[in-house]
Amino acid sequence: MIRAANKPFTLTGWHMLAIMLSFFGVVISVNFFMAYQAVSSWSGLVVKNTYVASQQFNSKVAAERALAATGVTGNLTVEGTAVRYEVTGPDGAVSADELVLAFRRPVGDRQDFSLTLAPQGPGIFSTQHEVRAGHWIVEAIATRDGKPILHQTRRIAVHGERS
Repeated sequence: MIRAANKPFTLTGWHMLAIMLSFFGVVISVNFFMAYQAVSSWSGLVVKNTYVASQQFNSKVAAERALAATGVTGNLTVEGTAVRYEVTGPDGAVSADELVLAFRRPVGDRQDFSLTLAPQGPGIFSTQHEVRAGHWIVEAIATRDGKPILHQTRRIAVHGERS
């Protein structure tokens, strides 16, 4: 019987080319996937014009500090389709003419919406609206005689069925 001698493995240029193409193919594929995820999941739009926003920043911060110094705060409750907001101050309930809640998702803007709540009594506002489960950033602005008396932004989590 004639036995064929086993040749030891030799790494050739073709093997090295396949290894290099496989490695860089994986790296490039992952980069494209991550870039697609970043672009498709976040609008990237924070303000329309960053220069104008930077010029208005200090005056907006001063106005927010003045509102915070009044001690007027709010409390949001979302149960089912019932949305309720209570505006209180250091001396109890604070009456306001109008309350607007802006619900925004932390990522993306496709599900964002605003609600104008109807007054139900001194400092109590409510409405009926479905708020989908998940995390929301809620901005509340209460006004009296056309001037803001409350401006708060809170992050909340609504529990329930995911849709």
